[in-house]
Amino acid sequence: MSPKHVVFKKASRDKSVAVYMTKRDFVDHCDFVDPVDGVIVIDPLQLKGKKVYVMLSCTFRYGHQDVEVMGVAFRRDLFLVTRQVYPELQDKEKLTHNKMQQKLLLKLGDNAFPFFFEFPDNLPCSVALQPGPSDVGKKCAVEFEVKAFCGENQDDKNKQNSVRLSIRKIQFSSELSELIPETETTFEFLMSEKPLHVRLSMSKETFYHGEPVRVNVEITNSSSRNIKDISVSVEQVTNIVLYSNDKYVKSVAKEETKDSVPSGTSLKKDYTLYPLLAHNKDRRGLALDGRLKHEDTNLASSSIVKQEVLKEVQGILVFYKVVVRMIASGEPEDMVFEEFKRVYLKGVVYGDDDESPTEA
Repeated sequence: MSPKHVVFKKASRDKSVAVYMTKRDFVDHCDFVDPVDGVIVIDPLQLKGKKVYVMLSCTFRYGHQDVEVMGVAFRRDLFLVTRQVYPELQDKEKLTHNKMQQKLLLKLGDNAFPFFFEFPDNLPCSVALQPGPSDVGKKCAVEFEVKAFCGENQDDKNKQNSVRLSIRKIQFSSELSELIPETETTFEFLMSEKPLHVRLSMSKETFYHGEPVRVNVEITNSSSRNIKDISVSVEQVTNIVLYSNDKYVKSVAKEETKDSVPSGTSLKKDYTLYPLLAHNKDRRGLALDGRLKHEDTNLASSSIVKQEVLKEVQGILVFYKVVVRMIASGEPEDMVFEEFKRVYLKGVVYGDDDESPTEA
């Protein structure tokens, strides 16, 4: 049997235009990004002589779309490009870039027209802050969308003859780096002649969604203080760099122990952490990899900002760090050690009643 391919379809309310796409996740491989392609199907009788356009947009949203404070809207279009699909400005062959587009064009007939977009290098990846259980309305997010509509010109838009399909741009980072993340530091205490030495290391710097993070902690306690209650955690740091420069730090995996290092002894131990969204459901403000309708997602991948790209236009920046904390001699003094790592996992796309998948 030949393999079955999922095709996502969504039509406008008046059935004048419909969008067909074979995927909704587009991967940023650092050196190139998967192009956005699909097919638009039109109904000439419903169009009544109007033109058909398709638009790719990237939007940063920091509040409700209709909210405006002192003339500043909490929504900004980071990228917007519109192209005319019908009447055709180019031959179909020039806009057809893969076999799935060719199959769709053959199957859908003469009223089907291909479209193709390429992402510019300076765009961020899809990120959304997880709303709380009681939150309503739009969330703070960087979102991508494909929109098809008909009108006399590209500024003539009507909800009845337009259709929107959300997509995601997601980050990928290969494991080619041979860098071994490690850091060490020395603490000196009052009334203690010798210091406390702590070393933190990991086997690699890149981790994928669902993969356990193993952290090696080495403590040499030459001080006069006793160390106890060692805890290790993975923390997500989210910076809202557009508009507000807000910063959120949330623990996504934590192991709390009663491990101790008495004065004059040492400890060498591996800790295993599991930073998963399944363990952090309904936590308000947690950064996610963007979310399509009725679909689960992952913790947000670490942001990789390319050279010569302004951080401010990225909207939301995310990175992760490992933190080790301990208590010295019963006096709570947090000792923090950090390492950064990238995470990525390509999501699985599901459809629903409004954005229904069909088999091609």
